[in-house]
Formats: sequence, structure tokens, C-alpha cells
Amino acid sequence: MQKRLCKSRTDKMIAGVCGGIANYLNCDPTIVRLITAALVLFVGSGLILYIIAAIVMPYEN
Repeated sequence: MQKRLCKSRTDKMIAGVCGGIANYLNCDPTIVRLITAALVLFVGSGLILYIIAAIVMPYEN
């Protein structure tokens, strides 16, 4: 069975994007959230990427 990148319905704080990415990568969601926060604060493009992912990624079944 192939893994799909989907937003999490259970492990979410805003839209479930970081929880879905953590589930896909089999890692702790807190690490993904910290990396996302660092991208938003230091790079600036992280917020745009998060919004795009929240719109494009489907929810898990």
C-alpha cells in the first residue's frame, strides 16, 4: 500500500498540515512544527508554503 501525503484530522493545531507531514515521514509532529515555525520566521516563504499546502493537501480518510 502506497503512503499518501494528507492533512491529519486528529493531530492538528491549525489545519493539520504539520501533523500530516509528520505522519508521512514517521516523525514527531513537534519537530515538523518547529521547522515550519523557523521557516516562517527566518525565511519568510514558510507561511506561503503552509497556506498552499493547507489548500492543496486532502484530508486523510
